[in-house]
Amino acid sequence: MKSIFSYLSGVIVLLYFSGCVPPASDGKAGSSGGGMGGSFQLIFLGLMILVFWMFFIRPQAKRAKNQKKFIEDLQKGDKIVTIAGIHATINKVNEDGTLHIEVSPGSYLKIEKSAISMDWTAALNKPAPAVKK
Repeated sequence: MKSIFSYLSGVIVLLYFSGCVPPASDGKAGSSGGGMGGSFQLIFLGLMILVFWMFFIRPQAKRAKNQKKFIEDLQKGDKIVTIAGIHATINKVNEDGTLHIEVSPGSYLKIEKSAISMDWTAALNKPAPAVKK
């Protein structure tokens, strides 16, 4: 997917800077040589901003929103994986933004909610595919 992004951004940058070449002079003083270069630059600048918003800013904001919802929905008994790779079960959800987790029977840790990996936890809780015989 990154190759598509780099290709698109490269094409847009090339098109943007192609309008930066000074117009050819035909020997007349005061001749502008055509007034379309500035409008093309403005259009391509707008297209660059649109592409960056579509492919970088919007997905990042969507991911942050999903992460926030995931953190708010954590409950006692959920199996989680921390960003450090610790597998545990939530024992208690505190009001101050922390969790008491049980790492092994009788071993408890207090961690921040933000230390939970959404991707690894989703992979841990995903049901295993059925083996066909």
